[in-house]
Amino acid sequence: MIRHFISIIAVGLVAFVSTTFQASAITYQQSDSITVVRLLQKSKSLPQGENLTLFFANELLGKPYVGKTLEVNPKEELAVNLRELDCTTLVENVLALALTAKQQSTRFTDFCQNLERIRYRQGKLNGYASRNHYFSEWIQSNEQQGIVTEIKGKKGDSRGECYPFIETQRLNCTYMSLHPDRYPMLKDDAEALKLIKENERRVNGQTVRYIPRRLLGKNRKELATVHDGDILAIVTKKEGLDISHIGFAVWGTDGKLHLLNASQIHKKVVLEPMTLEEYMKKHPTQLGVRVIRVR
Repeated sequence: MIRHFISIIAVGLVAFVSTTFQASAITYQQSDSITVVRLLQKSKSLPQGENLTLFFANELLGKPYVGKTLEVNPKEELAVNLRELDCTTLVENVLALALTAKQQSTRFTDFCQNLERIRYRQGKLNGYASRNHYFSEWIQSNEQQGIVTEIKGKKGDSRGECYPFIETQRLNCTYMSLHPDRYPMLKDDAEALKLIKENERRVNGQTVRYIPRRLLGKNRKELATVHDGDILAIVTKKEGLDISHIGFAVWGTDGKLHLLNASQIHKKVVLEPMTLEEYMKKHPTQLGVRVIRVR
């Protein structure tokens, strides 16, 4: 890893430095900045109306799965790593690329600014506790900024209330505050732990809707509310957690939903060959999916 102050970035294709980007420092390698610029330039040749989310997600297929790539500094910095991905950093990098492409920019600094917006509460890095650690926090922050919309179904649907989002989860996010020793940047920082507890209280008690696992084998007509490239957040019954895994929705040639994700099982970014229903049956703690659409 190389630590760079954003004010002195001047790497190959990345010659322009934004004076409005205020992150104090970022951590990245030269190959990351080159990859970002290359992918953004490549997206410019896409036909109008192309699904940018799936385009960038497909470009990252095969990248190795590596966990905890954000935990590389003693203090929180904006970590950029497109060489190694977990489920969350895959989604964040793809979304930052899509946002930057929509802005018709190919600049690495613009990508970094969008990544900061996505990753941190209210779009601003302000220490470790400002990161959207729970995905429910992530959804709320990015909805408030107009980046995504959570799909929840329509009330009064003839097939059932808010079909297919017919199940609910009452949020009780406590895992981090109960297990601070599992987070290197948290275990010895009483102030950060206090802020994490405040973040948990901010989301706890809310009720969210999701599509239960038993409906995920339905065909595309039945689940028309789910679009290619939507973010699928897998609801879990693990104590203290809200979401256990995330990825992108892909309607397969078999007419069924599949998950494009950074897979710990496959050790890389893959489009799951099995259907989403089959995938979730292998994980008993997974209850269903919340659906988040990029605006």
